[in-house]
Amino acid sequence: MPSSTLSIVSAEGPLLDRILDSTHEIWHDGLSRPAYGRYNAAQLKTPWGRAHLRRTALVDGDTVLASAKLYELCAALDGRRVRVIGIGALFTQPEQRGRGHARLLVERILERATHQGFAVALLFSEIGDEYYRRLGFTTIRTTDLMLRVLEPGDRGAPAIGVRAGDDRDLGAIAAMGRERAALYRFHLERDPDLIQYGLSKKRLLAGLGQAGARQVEFFVAEEGASPVAYVVVSVRSEVEWVLEECGDRDISGARVGAILQTLLAREPSERRRTIVARLPPGFLPSQLTIADTRPTAEVLMVRPLEPGAEAVKLLAAGDVLYWHADLF
Repeated sequence: MPSSTLSIVSAEGPLLDRILDSTHEIWHDGLSRPAYGRYNAAQLKTPWGRAHLRRTALVDGDTVLASAKLYELCAALDGRRVRVIGIGALFTQPEQRGRGHARLLVERILERATHQGFAVALLFSEIGDEYYRRLGFTTIRTTDLMLRVLEPGDRGAPAIGVRAGDDRDLGAIAAMGRERAALYRFHLERDPDLIQYGLSKKRLLAGLGQAGARQVEFFVAEEGASPVAYVVVSVRSEVEWVLEECGDRDISGARVGAILQTLLAREPSERRRTIVARLPPGFLPSQLTIADTRPTAEVLMVRPLEPGAEAVKLLAAGDVLYWHADLF
């Protein structure tokens, strides 16, 4: 099919419904098809989603060939602010596979992003890195940590005040993040709207799914009226949690560890929970120990879109801060 007959369009209305009908089978996360549609629509209604998230499609007339979600992000690369285009949910309609449509869509996305001033493209591959390496992307090897929380010596909760977090804490959380992120060559610029978007996604997934299947824990420790540490945890089962993100004004992260001890002490159990996390390199609170490691299922891949961003190809895992909460 000649590429001149194809076009890139915004995926909305009936077109989006056809895409979601197809993608639901592999990315439903336990949601019914109606709930899956509400989950996607609600993300676009958040302040960050309205401004920075959209879905695009490669079409031939009324026929959908391939589609993707686009995330307009800002990041720091070696101290320089750069615009990042994130590509997620790349999908070829089943009846259109094997014809190069996904590759063409990615090429068109990158061409347009370059003209719009984006310096870096970023994606997470669930199919390994070979396909995207052929499209000019470079792999950054990342690792999931299996963490155990050490019990306090007196087997009780540590003496730290913890409360549920809310939107009033997001400014302080963003400030904590900026201070820690400055230690790394590459990281997202996580403003309050982006942090809220990540929280909203997790809460929507829990709220729209089967009752009790997921739970989101957002807690802060504060001194006076100001948050000084926080954690966001997704509870997926009785024995495994996911530490989506955390922060602490103390470089050691001791209060993060104490918050996790407090959360676990609420429901004493003989079964010790494992916490899956992607902690910043060099950051491990003393109350945590690494029980195991494994390569991340989602392979982080980057591609420079301008000469000034070529350094992104040389990044190692220790150069990058990227929270589990920011996966797309």
